[in-house]
Amino acid sequence: MQFVFRSGAMIAASVLTLAFANGSAIAGSAQEEANRIAVLAFYEKGLNQKDVDAALAYVGDRYTQHNPNAADGPEGFRKFIGFLREKFPNSHSEIKRSFVDGDYVILHVNAVREPGTKGNAIVDIFKLENGKIVEHWDVVQPIPDNPANNNTMF
Repeated sequence: MQFVFRSGAMIAASVLTLAFANGSAIAGSAQEEANRIAVLAFYEKGLNQKDVDAALAYVGDRYTQHNPNAADGPEGFRKFIGFLREKFPNSHSEIKRSFVDGDYVILHVNAVREPGTKGNAIVDIFKLENGKIVEHWDVVQPIPDNPANNNTMF
């Protein structure tokens, strides 16, 4: 399992490797890093640049959406980005952390739809097959103005 933390600039990844005599851990970590890079590029192209076609280059033959408010497939993603482009053209998502476990990439994100607001804390989970995104889950929580503690959500 590889955990990658990101805050502004990339910080080097640390890889937890159990004793593998056949070298499969090295091959796995290279694929995990490729998966992470694909998801980060998808997110930047789609959510921040709102370039649907560039983002969809990272999506596989199927795209199963587990968010009950979003439709499956490329057209569902296209509609979501169209909504962002129309209603929140200045929205921006900052990836605070990324985690990789095999074919799964998990992002911890601060998504701000209106500049000057606190936005939402989001955990996005992507499943990849053959280096392409095929499934997506997310959990979204508004960042409160008056939290019950002094801890941040990031």
